[in-house]
Amino acid sequence: MIIFNPHQMFSSSIISSMASPKWVSLTFILSMFMPLPISSNQSLSPEPELAQIPVSFLEHAKRPELFDRMVSIRRKIHENPELCYEEFETSKLIRAELDRLGIPYRYPLAETGVVGVVGTGGPPFVAIRADMDALAMQESVEWEHKSKFAGKMHGCGHDGHVAMLLGAASLLQEYRHVLQGTVVLVFQPAEEGGAGAKKMIENGALEHVSAIFGLHLASDHPIGSVASRPGPLLAASGFFEALISGKGGHAAIPQHTIDPILAASNVIVSLQHLVSREADPLDSQVVTVGKFQGGGAFNVIPDSVTIGGTFRAFSKDSFFQLKERIEEVITRQASVQRCNATVLFNEIAKPFYPATINDKNLHEHFQKVAGDLLGSQNVLEKKPLMGAEDFSFYQEVIPGYYFFLGMKNDSQGQFKPMHSPYFRINEDVLPYGAAFHASLATRYLLENQPKSTSTSDQKTESTSTKGNFRDEL
Repeated sequence: MIIFNPHQMFSSSIISSMASPKWVSLTFILSMFMPLPISSNQSLSPEPELAQIPVSFLEHAKRPELFDRMVSIRRKIHENPELCYEEFETSKLIRAELDRLGIPYRYPLAETGVVGVVGTGGPPFVAIRADMDALAMQESVEWEHKSKFAGKMHGCGHDGHVAMLLGAASLLQEYRHVLQGTVVLVFQPAEEGGAGAKKMIENGALEHVSAIFGLHLASDHPIGSVASRPGPLLAASGFFEALISGKGGHAAIPQHTIDPILAASNVIVSLQHLVSREADPLDSQVVTVGKFQGGGAFNVIPDSVTIGGTFRAFSKDSFFQLKERIEEVITRQASVQRCNATVLFNEIAKPFYPATINDKNLHEHFQKVAGDLLGSQNVLEKKPLMGAEDFSFYQEVIPGYYFFLGMKNDSQGQFKPMHSPYFRINEDVLPYGAAFHASLATRYLLENQPKSTSTSDQKTESTSTKGNFRDEL
């Protein structure tokens, strides 16, 4: 196992790089990615040489050796799903693969997280991220590599996400000598409600990083396509729970009781007015009650009822306005029915997720890379969704971009949506994810080089570095 101190590794390289920037002949660098003929895909990139990078990465990712390894990794993880902050074996597998590739890393971050680095160790720094955790649900798909643990399943594709990022790590390590900066590989725990991204940030995962990319498999888009948009993509999300207390008694003499079930019913109806009558119709919001627990007999009015639900919005102001009004409606509506109510948002156990908002400049970068890789006709616009993603925590700190990678193939039967017990992955998508990660990062480094202090220094460094790269390769 290779463990590095980011302060030691990054600091010296940053200082030397800033003092004397290394400029390499772009033609030479790009020639390293051009052993294959240029694809006939319609390109969005004005530079044909840059357009070749994603094509070459995809061809390399489809090689049997790398493809089979990604499939094997994905299946091992799928058989051994681990819930949030319990991803110890998954993390161990990731570290073993990074060791095999000779990629240094930090561990642990956020309990089970891993952060590896490929490249010069100097600026610019760009991150690519995969989440590792599974869901607490029983798998209903019968196949050779079904989950070995009852009540646990990779029903959201995170096993595929890890496999694709490790595939990208292999591609990047193969071309590490021509990377013009540093790619940070972020393997993150606890996306499913545990806000693992927030803890990763607190543990220094984004130190020196200027941009981050993330993806999610999508069963509603065909393989060979991607979908995203600039600006708001996924909503901010929070959860609430309320205990409504009354006075129980026999159902035949309700006048001697204070009925919390009736109070809770009125509360639920009133909560729906927050969106239908208080929200701007053009400002998408959701309030949903999904939990109602109370009573256990047909003829007994219980002492209390518990309800719970989620609220979502794209605007931060709208989100916190909803939070405030949810508490007011529950407590005051319960009071009308002579009941008491206590509302808990429990942000420690279930942290609020911010909205996932894609950086507009990174959207342009994504469109170029995606167009070069798949053809512009396969780069789709994604409508905003009210689902949530803790990738949004990264986007609150640095520019970030999140997109969906299609995997639907009608010839392979129906692919169920994520969080379904029948969810499955089309493994043919793995090379696409690996190529996207590697291409987005490599092109970002090439297009965001530190500015040279002088023209003469630039020429000197370009000639010197070019020679060094030729010697190494």
